[in-house]
Amino acid sequence: MAKNSKRVATITRRTAETDIVLSLAIDGRGAGKIDTGIPFFDHMLTLFSKHGLFDLTVQAKGDVEVDYHHTVEDVGLVLGQAFKEALGDKLGIRRYGFFILPMDESLARVVVDVGGRPHLVYSAEAPTMFIRDFNLILVKEFCRAFSNALGANLHVQLVYGEEPHHVAEAIFKCLARALDVATQIDARAADLLPSTKGKI
Repeated sequence: MAKNSKRVATITRRTAETDIVLSLAIDGRGAGKIDTGIPFFDHMLTLFSKHGLFDLTVQAKGDVEVDYHHTVEDVGLVLGQAFKEALGDKLGIRRYGFFILPMDESLARVVVDVGGRPHLVYSAEAPTMFIRDFNLILVKEFCRAFSNALGANLHVQLVYGEEPHHVAEAIFKCLARALDVATQIDARAADLLPSTKGKI
């Protein structure tokens, strides 16, 4: 029997910069209840929840009057920790996932390996990097924190795109879909670890 067979986690993180409570159910129905104090980021996390079929609740308070950086980065960190805890011993998971997703003129590609080795390759720059006061570079910081906390090899590429909202939306939806594939249980190997090393 796999550890954490319900594949759920609740993580709390409190620092001088942020106060975050996050709950995740990997095998959900895409129900999201998100409040980070950053409306555009809330929108992206809601899309992530819906398209990955992850039930996700995020309540975050951060020093957004200073910058959005701390909140976005720390939510990425806590979300990665939640996935790591919810996956438990990772028995039976597909481990690898990829997806290519269009959003109007934008096309994103995401490939992920949840095999315990954190690494981020990120290539996504739009001609305009701001959605109102939200800088698209924060998406990279979110992905870096998420990858490190989960222990995932994560490759994010904007194949092409112009409108920054569409670029961010394509990336978050694509990440969700790739993670959905990687975290699914393979019925043929439900009691097996997807590694020749015997540990991931």
